[in-house]
Amino acid sequence: MADLLLVLAGGLVGAPTRYAIGVAVKSRVHSVFPYGTLTANALACLLLGFLVEAATGGDLGPRPELLLATGFCGALSTWSTFSYEVLTLASARRLAVAGGYLAVSVVIGTALSFAGAGVASALW
Repeated sequence: MADLLLVLAGGLVGAPTRYAIGVAVKSRVHSVFPYGTLTANALACLLLGFLVEAATGGDLGPRPELLLATGFCGALSTWSTFSYEVLTLASARRLAVAGGYLAVSVVIGTALSFAGAGVASALW
């Protein structure tokens, strides 16, 4: 039960953080390209890469990993919103934007996950 509460607590912070990032980016960047979701997902990938490496090769234990990686990062990143935005762009016949968003998200997310892991590895 304690593990579930840790995940819940992380999610309670991660979800509104994702929302705040989306609102902040959307108020500054007026585009059909979903920069808000991309920003939140990229940040989550960077942090998750760091946390996973810290958990496997460093001093981060299983409870902080549940709180931060599973709870916070799980709520900060959003596959459903990403998928919905790709589908919406494609349905609106903005195929180049949808394809670009898909490609950029995968490349940036993967690269940032490795970068975060690299930073954690250098620290431990």
